Amino acid sequence: MKTPWLVVGKGAIGLLAASRWQLCQQPVLLWQKQPKSLCYRFSSGSQDYAMMLQNAQSGPFDKVLVPLKAYDVVDAVKSLLPMLSEQAQVVLCHNGMGTLEPVKTLLGPRQGLWFASTTHGAYKPHALHLRHTGFGSTILAPCNQAAQHCSWNLTKELSQALSPLTLVDDITPYLWRKLAMNAVINPLTALHNCRNGELNKAEFQQQIKSLLAEFVLVASACGQSFTEGELYQQLQQVQTSTAQNFSSMQQDVANGRRTELGAITGYLLAQAVLHQLQLPAHQALYTALAAKLEPWQL
Repeated sequence: MKTPWLVVGKGAIGLLAASRWQLCQQPVLLWQKQPKSLCYRFSSGSQDYAMMLQNAQSGPFDKVLVPLKAYDVVDAVKSLLPMLSEQAQVVLCHNGMGTLEPVKTLLGPRQGLWFASTTHGAYKPHALHLRHTGFGSTILAPCNQAAQHCSWNLTKELSQALSPLTLVDDITPYLWRKLAMNAVINPLTALHNCRNGELNKAEFQQQIKSLLAEFVLVASACGQSFTEGELYQQLQQVQTSTAQNFSSMQQDVANGRRTELGAITGYLLAQAVLHQLQLPAHQALYTALAAKLEPWQL
């Protein structure tokens, strides 16, 4: 009998993973504040599916996917600790950085920690409809010793949910590369209330190049090597392939939700302070967007 996955929350990426697992007969449960089953419609390509996911009642849980906003991750793991088995494997998946070290300190010696960085896109047109908007790929890496020695075939099962999936030894350079994309696309689209593709316009190019140049400085100070040219080329590819998509931060601002600005631009600015660097372009973007938000949305 297959061991079920527990998906924490009912965000777009979590429901995407849960939906794809259910479609290939992998058992999956939800962990949400309201203890009831979730019925919704899942659209992928030209296909529509009626989905129902059972809410978990109690542990112990062996395999947990935590696809939450960065600011919710540590508290969510804390609340789950009593329900985790001694050998539980916990997979984080979110934009931004800064959660791995705090979560590592929470887990027991046999509990594995992983990070999945995905470029799949999904959003909810409304609460009970999930649409898979971008077919991407996923990088998975073990982040502590217990994960490195895990005997379960997590790669195969996570590939069912977020394929194609590549297993790597160190997630750090991939997180930094994704941070470069997110630190441009998310706050700019949120500030200007536009789709990703709008950032390909000439009027944004100088600002984008300044943001990437500053990112390269911070990344280098943190031991990560990138060039402005490679990041600019990748960014243009991402903006083109997701041209009709709204970024997660644009959606958060448009719907009056808390944003991940602190885990994305805020993380870069904090690292700059540690390394005595100045990031005027990122600081100006942070300040401009923060002026549109309530303090609790930062």
